[in-house]
Amino acid sequence: MFQHLITISPLGLMYGSAGAFLSPENLVGRSGAKFPPDAATVAGLFFSANHASKGVISAHDDLKQTLHVTGPFWAKRDQPEVFYVPVPRHRIIAEDNEDEWRLESDRHWQRDPQKQDLEAYYTWQSIDAWNRETRKIRTNQEAAQVPWKSVSFLHPHMKSEERHVLDEDGLFLENAVQMDEDYCLVYLSTNALPNGWYRFGGEGHMVEVGSQPLPPSSTINQLLDQPIDLACAFITPGVWGSNNLSYRCPKHPEFPRDGIQMLTDKAVPYRYRLGNRKTERGRLSRGRYAVPVGTVYVFKQPLNKRWWDFPDDWFPDKGLLKKMGTGLCLPIKLQGVA
Repeated sequence: MFQHLITISPLGLMYGSAGAFLSPENLVGRSGAKFPPDAATVAGLFFSANHASKGVISAHDDLKQTLHVTGPFWAKRDQPEVFYVPVPRHRIIAEDNEDEWRLESDRHWQRDPQKQDLEAYYTWQSIDAWNRETRKIRTNQEAAQVPWKSVSFLHPHMKSEERHVLDEDGLFLENAVQMDEDYCLVYLSTNALPNGWYRFGGEGHMVEVGSQPLPPSSTINQLLDQPIDLACAFITPGVWGSNNLSYRCPKHPEFPRDGIQMLTDKAVPYRYRLGNRKTERGRLSRGRYAVPVGTVYVFKQPLNKRWWDFPDDWFPDKGLLKKMGTGLCLPIKLQGVA
């Protein structure tokens, strides 16, 4: 089980991502934004902090075997244990109404015909409201939008040893993220990270890190301790397949994909940085695609497994991506699914 809750509070702006090179004749909007940092970034923070403190967290080899980190989530700084997770895709929560996808007897997804034009306004919900009815989640104000906003910067001149453009008039678009100071990012971990200030992410921004115990009675651990019956929803991206191919579900022969029904969206890019002592920042893994958060799986027969029980062989890289919390899914109840 996850035993610790890690909070990360950015100091000012955080780097989001870099857009494409621009020219005065080709000014485009923000591109390639990615925020918040995924669990792999936090895992790297564990190892760098452990190396700097000479193994105060755990022996290096032990940490490689035992560390599991998942996220990202977010919460109010004064209530980090009541964090927000992505809304399952079968729920559609607007400002003044709500709807749900249901699975009909012919195994087709249907919605209320009178609410076909309803679009989701809220994409995150409180973890404490996971099993609550969609209507109550909206009326109780337990769904929310993200507490950060993107800010773009145009750089007309760049040093040649950093990034450079093709001509003197070129512009470089960089995306930063400004987070509400009353909120923090939240990750779950099997290990504690010493409290303090750390450089975090590819740009080395200063952040305040806090770690607190996560008891077995916490909502998230209670949900993760429930075996998945006929349906589940992802709260982190699901990465399956190999370095060369990406799939919508594990291709392992033990995974019950026959007759599986999915409610999902287009795949999202997924990439993480591999540790490498020969270079300061390591190297990037091969890019691949992930099943997006909120995706719903409906099985033909009860799965009767918790996420913790998923074999490492179901995950790429010999189970490494399970240690990074990918494909973290929780049981859900769906209309039309017994």
